[in-house]
Amino acid sequence: MDPGMQAAIEEARKGRSEGGIPIGSALVRDGRIIARGHNKRVQQKNPILHGEMDCLNNAGRIGSYKGTTIYSTLMPCYMCAGTIVQFKIKKVVVGESRTFPGAKDFMEQHGVEVIDLDLPECVQMMEEFIAAEPELWNEDIGE
Repeated sequence: MDPGMQAAIEEARKGRSEGGIPIGSALVRDGRIIARGHNKRVQQKNPILHGEMDCLNNAGRIGSYKGTTIYSTLMPCYMCAGTIVQFKIKKVVVGESRTFPGAKDFMEQHGVEVIDLDLPECVQMMEEFIAAEPELWNEDIGE
């Protein structure tokens, strides 16, 4: 498995082990992971700390995001997709979009290449979480 996606999956598992939502992310440039993160909405009581937002925050000020790829275990929502578009990240690799379709069309309309790997491991992780914590999941997606 690609190291970027493996790192994102590790982050998702870490988030779940902390009592949070199992969504992880990694930012890669030139084959090197430059940042990782996971959804921390529950742990830090912060409504915008989705996996991608935490990852980008952990990257700090890197100047241009040219040549970066962001990996996420789940299709990014509109908030995260907007940040991806704003930072001109041109490639997003996601673990799955079956449990949440996210903002794929929005990103593609703004020139972002979106690759959905449809990984059974990511689907299972989210399905188990949604079954166990439906209220928390609905809060996360604004339902």
